[in-house]
Amino acid sequence: MNLFVGNLAFSITEDELRSVFSQYGTVTEASLVTDRFSGETKGFGFVEMPNNSEADVAIKALNGSALGGRPVKVNQAQSRSRRSRTAGRRRY
Repeated sequence: MNLFVGNLAFSITEDELRSVFSQYGTVTEASLVTDRFSGETKGFGFVEMPNNSEADVAIKALNGSALGGRPVKVNQAQSRSRRSRTAGRRRY
């Protein structure tokens, strides 16, 4: 299951993210989204956990918990095709 992790502190690293989620099961990938120009994190990322029951436990345990001094948002990530094509764009 691919998990979205939002409201992350900008100081969190991918290794720290992997370590936190590894407490609840196997993590195959942990990645932070970065700004393409500055290289700084945007405050969210994704964690891939192959076992859905472990991922559900991680969601329940970590959603709303403090990580790096901020309450994080953890839920199942939506696939890109399910998102609106205009998401994040201004309409005039």
